[in-house]
Amino acid sequence: MALNIKNREAGQLAHELAALTGESLTDVVTTALRERLSLIRRQRERVGLMSDVRQIQAFVASLPDRDPRTPEEIIGYDERGLPG
Repeated sequence: MALNIKNREAGQLAHELAALTGESLTDVVTTALRERLSLIRRQRERVGLMSDVRQIQAFVASLPDRDPRTPEEIIGYDERGLPG
């Protein structure tokens, strides 16, 4: 499949990057596209993961508190911060 870029800035950026890296224009464009795709995929995975985490947080927050002890009692320290 052929790719014909008719945007002046895109062409200039590709040529500048090729000159700096010593890579061909094809390699520069291919690498840039791979890196951008990887970034977008990771961002979307992160969004999905955060959604899952929020659902888990909501579920856990909805669970009844069955332990009548205070957090301090559970941890086992007294009012001076010493083990009880």
